[in-house]
Amino acid sequence: MLPYLLSWGVFASAGLGNARRIPGSTLLALGASLTLLIGLRLEVGGDWFSYFGYIDRSFGLPFAAVFLETEPGYGLLNWFGANWGGSVFFVNTICGLVFSIGLLLFCRAQPRPWLALCLAFPYLVTVVAMGYSRQGVAIGLEMLALLALQNNKLLRFLGWIALAATFHRTVLVLLVLPASTLSGSLRFSQLIRLGLLAGAAYGLYSAVIAPDLDYYVQGYLEAEYQSQGALIRVALCALPAVAFLLNRRRFQLIPDVQRIWTLLSLMAVASAIGLFTVASSTAVDRLALYLIPLQLFVGSRVPDARLLGIPPGTWNQLLIAFSFAVLIVWLFFAGHSYAWLPYRNLLLPF
Repeated sequence: MLPYLLSWGVFASAGLGNARRIPGSTLLALGASLTLLIGLRLEVGGDWFSYFGYIDRSFGLPFAAVFLETEPGYGLLNWFGANWGGSVFFVNTICGLVFSIGLLLFCRAQPRPWLALCLAFPYLVTVVAMGYSRQGVAIGLEMLALLALQNNKLLRFLGWIALAATFHRTVLVLLVLPASTLSGSLRFSQLIRLGLLAGAAYGLYSAVIAPDLDYYVQGYLEAEYQSQGALIRVALCALPAVAFLLNRRRFQLIPDVQRIWTLLSLMAVASAIGLFTVASSTAVDRLALYLIPLQLFVGSRVPDARLLGIPPGTWNQLLIAFSFAVLIVWLFFAGHSYAWLPYRNLLLPF
């Protein structure tokens, strides 16, 4: 448990200091540390032993066959790990690196980057990146896509989402986001943008989702799978979503950026409603993972928005305390936290 607390403590101590930027050298050190923490973990995470099935299936597999895999990006990493050496540790390290790059660049772009990292660590880093490797990579790439979309880089956004889909296809739900940047009166350039988006969405759906649509319908909806703790995880996204929707003007965002995060917030509220109306909470829970960046975006802006008249310094301390509470509650009371305890790593002697 100590490695989790020490890692969180690094982000919390910097966050309490109200640091507004992360120096380049510190960013590199954090990236290396997170990559090793995630990538070289040993028997940590609920899906740990299932990773070896991917490695076994990839051993001796013809290289061309990798691209016939359901998620070829993840299949490619396993092919290299199985046939070139490194096994599951190679796969997890590359996954950890991609996730860490996305997380750090996204947090660096927030007004309080250390606070954003502190909020990310208890669940996004500890649970998702160490427990759901494929979706961890997809979320890391999603955060790069969100930065591109905020800067009006539609093609770059589509590229990051397409790459993310080679690790977990459910990320394609985020293709709805660029529609939020279209204004009421469509100009010619916006019509071109809309056509490009519709074409890309249809192409990705046809190539990636449609061939296995029955698998998703039967595996998630018809089977009515239920996820333990789904309510808490969805609530962690719904709370900042409601705070944002009720106080959008206080966040002082440019119109396009405000519309992007308004749509994400509405999706978070819809997820909360979906838990009570959709047969499978697992389906809602898995899709809600892509809403976690909302926690970091809104959380890092709440202190300066002075919500409820609370001073920025007090909000900062409250959010860091809340982050600590989430970490402790999860480690001690989550149904599957035993798979994360004790933390072991190839580089640690114990």
